[in-house]
Amino acid sequence: MSAKTSLICLVKYRCYFWRLYRTYMKNETLINIAKDYKTPVYVYNGNKIKNQFQRLKNAFNKVDNLRIKYACKALSNISILSLIRSFGSGLDTVSIQEVHLGIKAGFNPEDIIFTPNGVSLEEIESVASMGVQINIDNLSTLEQFGSKHPNTPVCIRINPHVMAGGNSNISVGHIDSKFGISIHQIPHILRIVENTQMQINGVHMHTGSDILDIEVFLHAAEILFDTALRFKNLEFIDFGSGFKVPYKPGDIETNIEELGEKLSQRFKLFCKTYGKELKLTFEPGKFLVSEAGYFLTKVNAVKQTTSTVFAQVDSGFNHLIRPMMYGSHHEIVNISNTKGKERFYTVVGYICETDTFGSNRKIAEISEGDILAFRNAGAYCFTMASNYNSRFRPPEVLWYKEEAHLIRKEETFEDLTQNQILIEFNETVVVN
Repeated sequence: MSAKTSLICLVKYRCYFWRLYRTYMKNETLINIAKDYKTPVYVYNGNKIKNQFQRLKNAFNKVDNLRIKYACKALSNISILSLIRSFGSGLDTVSIQEVHLGIKAGFNPEDIIFTPNGVSLEEIESVASMGVQINIDNLSTLEQFGSKHPNTPVCIRINPHVMAGGNSNISVGHIDSKFGISIHQIPHILRIVENTQMQINGVHMHTGSDILDIEVFLHAAEILFDTALRFKNLEFIDFGSGFKVPYKPGDIETNIEELGEKLSQRFKLFCKTYGKELKLTFEPGKFLVSEAGYFLTKVNAVKQTTSTVFAQVDSGFNHLIRPMMYGSHHEIVNISNTKGKERFYTVVGYICETDTFGSNRKIAEISEGDILAFRNAGAYCFTMASNYNSRFRPPEVLWYKEEAHLIRKEETFEDLTQNQILIEFNETVVVN
């Protein structure tokens, strides 16, 4: 290795750890938030979200017409939406409720794309009437909408039949997926477009989360480019997202910089072939917010059995369902005793059934009252939370520019019962 190469590697190494220092929150900050807002509590680092947004923009800085539209199903708190909007982002939505949240957070309808699956035609029409970009992934819906609204621009979601993700639960571009219109059905799409004279202004794909192999993603991109050539009045090509983030030390992640370099070059070449400069769109969700999130819990009890030491916390899969639902990994750190001797624990919740966050984890020695932090809690954590066991959903706190902001209050008993209707009965059970 030359001296120049060694220097470049050293600079990159230092920059990497500086980025970690700047974007990962300090333990004392998290402990103070746990004290101020009680546990359990979700905490989001706005600086990390901003850095991830900037990282994606930098990776595609050779593309003049880049559009980033945050996939808000990952984390839809309106203050988070407002923050991401301030960075220059648009919004990717999958329900009319998310569209309304986006508009409430300050997004212009024309900066929102609506990509539902299996919803009613009435919902699609309602969203279209707001001026939001519609993205349709069903031949029947496409024909119905085109017949009634031929002058409304529509994007088409294609299923490239490519398995780009590592988790089958969240990979949506393969041949057995319910999402998208099969590439083998392109002739059907063209027939519908010709018959209805509808306007197709975009083509879209989303292979699913946890993209491991850039070359596989680029292969799917070629399929989308070939599809785009069949439509003559496009304004944009949307590659969805699915970028993998690291969940543990040494974990692999999507190499955004390499993808940006390779896909940017290919996209610019395609635009020349197409004869028009198009917009290149991405819809990152987890990539922007996952690593920014922390879920803080307090240890209620440490329980020793014949074979296991359980750390029992004041939460459960009603607040963080991903480990039980997907087998997802969340690093668990004892921020109350970071320098303690490491021991093996199974961290469990208080739900009245099997409720395991992590089995046989090596964690700094845990005592009752300690605060455990679950990392990567920014994506699909609060948004998938429930009131199971009639527990309240926790508060959410945004840490931004060295200040904590409460962005959602903890639920109360009144919140739990406000939509219920009590019917009083006066019945007697007769015992024979």
